[in-house]
Amino acid sequence: MKTDVEELTPTRVKLTVEVPFDELKPNLDKAYKEISQQVSIKGFRRGKVPAPLIDKYVGRGAVLQEAVNDALPELYGRAVEEKELFVLGQPEVEVTELNDGEQFAFTAEVDIRPKFEVPDYDGLEVTVETAEVTDEQIDETVDNLRERFASLTTVERAVEEGDFATVDLAATIDGEDIEDASTSGYSYEVGSKSAIEGLDDALIGLKAGESKTFTSTLVGGERAGEEAEVTVTVQSVKVKNMPELDDDFAQMASEFDTIGELRDDVKNRLDRQGRMQQLSDARDKALEALLEKVEIPLPEKVVEEEIGRRNQQLEQQLQMAGMTKADYLKDEDKSEEDFDQEVADAAALAVKGGFVLDQLAVQEELGVENEELSEYVVTQAMQMGVAPQQLAQYLTDNNQLPAIVSEVLRSKALNLVVEHVTVKDEAGNVIDVEAVRRELNGETGETVEAETADATDTDTTDADAADADTTEAPEAAADEAAAGEPAGSRDEDKKDA
Repeated sequence: MKTDVEELTPTRVKLTVEVPFDELKPNLDKAYKEISQQVSIKGFRRGKVPAPLIDKYVGRGAVLQEAVNDALPELYGRAVEEKELFVLGQPEVEVTELNDGEQFAFTAEVDIRPKFEVPDYDGLEVTVETAEVTDEQIDETVDNLRERFASLTTVERAVEEGDFATVDLAATIDGEDIEDASTSGYSYEVGSKSAIEGLDDALIGLKAGESKTFTSTLVGGERAGEEAEVTVTVQSVKVKNMPELDDDFAQMASEFDTIGELRDDVKNRLDRQGRMQQLSDARDKALEALLEKVEIPLPEKVVEEEIGRRNQQLEQQLQMAGMTKADYLKDEDKSEEDFDQEVADAAALAVKGGFVLDQLAVQEELGVENEELSEYVVTQAMQMGVAPQQLAQYLTDNNQLPAIVSEVLRSKALNLVVEHVTVKDEAGNVIDVEAVRRELNGETGETVEAETADATDTDTTDADAADADTTEAPEAAADEAAAGEPAGSRDEDKKDA
C-alpha cells in the first residue's frame, strides 16, 4: 500500500492511498460469503452459492462495492498510522480508482491536530487569591445556616419589605384572562424582586384579603413580553423568625455542643474550601500561562462543534429552568453578539488547550494505567451518585473509554505543568501545591479532585422551603458556555485509528 499526504492547510490534509488489488482478497471473500447468505438461486442452499454464479446473477460490481466498503476503514486507519497523523473527526473519502484485478485507490480529506512542540514551561509564575478566612465569611456562613432553620409566622398587619406574602395572581390583556400567567397560593419574599416587575411595590401596605392591580410585562407563557393588567390578592402575611445564635442552635443545626465549636468547624471548612480553590485556580492559571506561549492554528470545524456543544448545553439548562436565552441575556445585561463572541472565544481556547495538553503528554511520554482509569471512574461515579460498576459499563457500552483515557492524560499533563510553575498568593507567599494537595487528601482519605464544591451549603437557604418558591437561573451552564475548559473530556480531538 502506498500513501501520500498533501497538506491543504496547517490543520487539514488529503491522503492519497493506492492499494494493490490482491490486498482486497480477504474482503472479496467476505463479500461473496455475505452476499451468498442473502441471495436465493435454484439448486444451491443459502451461503453455498459459488462466486461465479454470484457474479452472473448479482454482478461483480456489487461484490466489489461490498468489498471496498469493508476494506476502507482498515486501509484508512493504516494510512493514518503510517503517516503518524493525529486526525480529528471523520474523513471525507472518495474512491478514485477501482480496476478489477489491478489496483484500488482512494483519497481522504480530514482535519488534523497541527504539528507543534510545547515550549519549555519552567519558570512560569502565577498568582492565586489568598486563602484567608475572615470573621465576616464565618458570620455569613453561620447566618446562611440560620436561614435554613428559620420559621415563618403569620402576622396580622400590612405587608412590609422582607415579609413572606402568600398571594394569588391574575393577569388580563384587553380584558382577556391569561391563564398561564395566573397562580394561587404563591409564596413570595417581598423585596426580592424575583417575580414580575411591580409586584414588590404593589404588595407593600396590603393586608390579608386586600388586592391591588398594576401594569407589568409578562415574563413567561404564550404572551411573554406583552403588557398585562396584573391583580395581586394577599392571602396571608408571614415574618421570618431566625433562631438565636447560641449553644441551643449549635446543637440543633450540627453535631456540636457549643456555638464556638460550630464556628471553629465552619472556619476549618472555609479554610479547606479556600485552599481547594487555590489548587483549582493554580491549575487554570498555569494552563493559561502555558497557552500564552503557544501559537497554533485551530481547525474551524472542531471549534464550531465545540461552540455548538456549549450552546446546546446552555439551551438545555435554560429549558429546565423555564427560561429563554433572551431572559438570561437580559439578566446578565449582555447583547447576543457579545455573548456569542464570548462563547466562540472560550471554545477556541478550550480546543487549543486540549491540543497543547495532548502534545505535552506525547512529548513527556505519559501513559494511563488501569488503576488511574478505575480511580477516575470511581470519582465520577461518586459525583454522579451512581455505582462505579454501572458507570464503567455505560462508558464501555457507549465507546467512551477513549475519551476517558484522553481526559486522564490531559489531567496528568496539566499536573506536570503545575509542578514546574511557581504559585504565589496575592500576599506574595509561595504555595507548595503538592504539599497542600497531600495535606487535603490526608484529611479525607480521598483525592482532592473527588471533593464536591461547597461542604458548608453556603448558597442554600430554605426559610420554610415549602413556603419559599424560587427558580434558580442556570448561571453555571451559561458560565460554562462562555468559559474556557481546556482540559475537558471530549473526544473531538482524539486520534482515530
